[in-house]
Formats: sequence, structure tokens, C-alpha cells
Amino acid sequence: MIGNGATVHVAQGEFGVSGDPETLLTTILGSCVSVCLWDSETRLGGMNHILLPGGGTDLYEAAAGANAMELLINGMLKAGARRSKLEAKLFGGARMIKASSDIGARNGAFVLEFLERENIPVSGQSLGGTQGRRVQFWPESGRARQMLISKFEEPITPVKAPAPAAVEDDLELF
Repeated sequence: MIGNGATVHVAQGEFGVSGDPETLLTTILGSCVSVCLWDSETRLGGMNHILLPGGGTDLYEAAAGANAMELLINGMLKAGARRSKLEAKLFGGARMIKASSDIGARNGAFVLEFLERENIPVSGQSLGGTQGRRVQFWPESGRARQMLISKFEEPITPVKAPAPAAVEDDLELF
């Protein structure tokens, strides 16, 4: 469990859990998905960062995704959260590369199906699109905010001119 007012970056394949009101969990997403879980009674929250491996069998991808979700859920329960009180906020799953398969949509669909099977309600979501996201989550309050950080129009090609400034659209889920 994380505490002491830390700002913790949750990288791909990782998760973090805290109940400290001064702790901030953050991540940056493209086609990956982040699940922010919160228990309103114990005021504990956690965040993960999931990318299904792709190229494998559906069974392999489901096992990898389920493992990432179970690590977060078990981390929350170990810290004192109650499974019956968990609610989720979902972010990510963008289609970042036009020419490839839509791994972002698969990531988002997996998480939605998993949470439905586990009877964990989704209280907010921002999935899909073509923009990356910076997500901030205050685990003690359950507050989440995303900032859109880029938009894709065509496949990335080298350019000599500097790239345009990133779009800074904010979305807060309470």
C-alpha cells in the first residue's frame, strides 16, 4: 500500500493501492486501459495499467488480462477494501495506429466484460477514440481526471516542422 503523500506513476503491467488523502496515482495511456477501483466506505482506491498481449490466443489474452485485474482487486482487498463496495472508472483503449488492428478496443471490451462478470459496477468511463490520455486518480476520494494528450490523423510520418501543441481537454469523474 502506498502512502506518505506520494505521486506514483503506474506503468504498464503495474498497479497501486492507497487510502492516503495526499497520494496521487497517475498513468499515461494510448491503447492500454486503466481501471481505477474505489471503495467508498473504506476510502481505499487503486489503479492498474493493462495491455492485452495481442498476437496470442484469446485464452492467453484473457488469462493475462484477468491476472492484471485480479492483482488490483486482491491488492485492494488486502488493504481492507470490501469487494461488494468496489466501483470502477475506466480510461484508455484508444486506436493509436490506423493501420494496425484495434488493440485499444479489445482492451476496453475485455475490461468491461471482466467487470460485468465480477459484478463490479462502472461509475464512469472514457474509452476509445484516437487520443492518448494522462490519468490522475486520488485513491482516497475516488476522484479521477483525464487530460487528452494527442490526436492521430494519419499514420505517423517524419516531419521537419515541430509538432503542434498537445490538446489539453480535461475530464473529471467524481
